[in-house]
Amino acid sequence: MTVLTSETGRTEVLNRLKRAEGQIRGVQRMLEEGESCLKISQQFSAVRKALDSTYLRMTMCFMEQELTQCVAPDAAQKESLDTMLKDMENLLSRMG
Repeated sequence: MTVLTSETGRTEVLNRLKRAEGQIRGVQRMLEEGESCLKISQQFSAVRKALDSTYLRMTMCFMEQELTQCVAPDAAQKESLDTMLKDMENLLSRMG
């Protein structure tokens, strides 16, 4: 099984998860305080988007890691790979 070895990637994903965790706690607090369903549903939507973007970021970090290992690009190929991965991330982010 492959793991995400990029320290930067792992840190970014963990920070995003911590923010989503804070949002979920906010939803719990809203429920406890009797906030309106509309406001709560808006927060649910924000949490879902946060988790979706975190999943996308983790997937892109993993893909970059694996492609870099498989291709072992030189500097020129690395730039091309970075461009391709950024384009792929933009495309995937529009799917949700």
